[in-house]
Amino acid sequence: MAASILIADDDAVARRLIENMVQKCGYETVVVDSGDAAIAALTAPDAPAIDGVILDLVMPGLDGMGVLAKIREAGLSVPVIVQTAHGGIDNVISAMRAGAADFVVKPVGMERLQVSLRNALNASALKGELQRIRHSREGRLTFSDIITRAEAMAGVMRTAQKAANSSIPVLIEGESGVGKEMFARAIHGSGERKAKPFVAVNCGAIPDNLVESILFGHEKGAFTGATERHTGKFVEAHGGTLFLDEVSELPLAAQVKLLRALQEGAVEAVGGRKPVKVDVRIISATNRRLLERVKQGHFREDLFYRLHVLPLTIPSLRTRREDIPHLLRHFLARFAAEENRPITGISGEAVAHLAQLDWPGNIRQLENAVYRAVVMSEGDQLGLGDFPLLTSQPHPATDIPTAPLMLEPIAAPSVVSSGSEIPIAPLPSVGTLPMLTATGDVRPLEDMENEIIRFAISHYRGQMSEVARRLKIGRSTLYRKLDEAGVPGHGGKSGEETH
Repeated sequence: MAASILIADDDAVARRLIENMVQKCGYETVVVDSGDAAIAALTAPDAPAIDGVILDLVMPGLDGMGVLAKIREAGLSVPVIVQTAHGGIDNVISAMRAGAADFVVKPVGMERLQVSLRNALNASALKGELQRIRHSREGRLTFSDIITRAEAMAGVMRTAQKAANSSIPVLIEGESGVGKEMFARAIHGSGERKAKPFVAVNCGAIPDNLVESILFGHEKGAFTGATERHTGKFVEAHGGTLFLDEVSELPLAAQVKLLRALQEGAVEAVGGRKPVKVDVRIISATNRRLLERVKQGHFREDLFYRLHVLPLTIPSLRTRREDIPHLLRHFLARFAAEENRPITGISGEAVAHLAQLDWPGNIRQLENAVYRAVVMSEGDQLGLGDFPLLTSQPHPATDIPTAPLMLEPIAAPSVVSSGSEIPIAPLPSVGTLPMLTATGDVRPLEDMENEIIRFAISHYRGQMSEVARRLKIGRSTLYRKLDEAGVPGHGGKSGEETH
């Protein structure tokens, strides 16, 4: 879905001219004939999302300056390009002071309007990204910071907004990279606890023997290496929200203690003598079907029902492809600014191709693909050639390339991955797993298991979360097996991906 531009002008001929030019620039249009209609289009609950406004300053009734004032009062961040037929410097200065992003003089040329729209939308996207990052760090992220236009997300957003108004436990399910933590932060930042701490814990990255200490704390001398007292994440999140990411990876022993903490509203530190009362709102997340884990005996049923009070399932990016162009615009604005690269946009051909890919790594993979393209690009616009790993990628279902224009395939062993670029087709040199030794005896199970693990790490480019998920083992188990096998340089949990 292209960016949507609102055109407000009382002159019918001028409206049609501007509408034709905006559409030729590749944008969708919404056209109104008055200032009041413009405000209605921007603020109505059921109105389509607007990415930019082209506003005539002189209109009967509510004029352009009045529209700018109401946009400011409503707290809208949409960029506005004002039109003036006279080009008076006083009018332009007043409009820019009132919040306009740019101005054009009637009759505006096609090239001038295109540059103005592109700059305004890029500046707006960058401003939104910076605001999103700042809000996330400050614990003030809200649902307005989530980039989505997809119908598939509408129900999820409504449910999450209702959840934000209470302290009900929320379980967020979805594939890796869909933005589960961002939803958790938005629920926290939109509720009564937004002024209190938001504490995130990756349950899959904690060694089994340290889970209780990290979650519930420990007293000095409680065990070897406990040289000082540690309060634990529950106490750290007191009054706020505790986000338990990858909660399905918790060992059973820790699940028992977590259930008790949720039931009693108190935690007992390792080596402690009495429980400590805590007031914590629990939001948990998993990229696996938690109910299936219960059926398999890997997750306690009673704890499941404690966490699964309000379930939220975030759709994968391939089921909401209309979000891809908007995500591309925001990621491009941020990375171009961070890397100080004068890249102004992505070609329509590239956007169309990227919108058709399945993105197994979801939003995280899309973000990394744009980052890599910005760094490697030599032009002022990203094209198909700036996404070689994607244009040479076979389709996951048919194994037929999805790109209409194919580049030379990149050999799998030489691909440098950014962390979430997970291969979706077997490597060319998969081979077979030998079952017998040179003497004709069956190989030890441990040897074959180590070989399978090494292959999986290579196949998924060191993406340890994906390796563990595909092998259907916990990450703690994966790291333990690597240690037992004496595999050097696997990085342990400190080298795990940070997303």
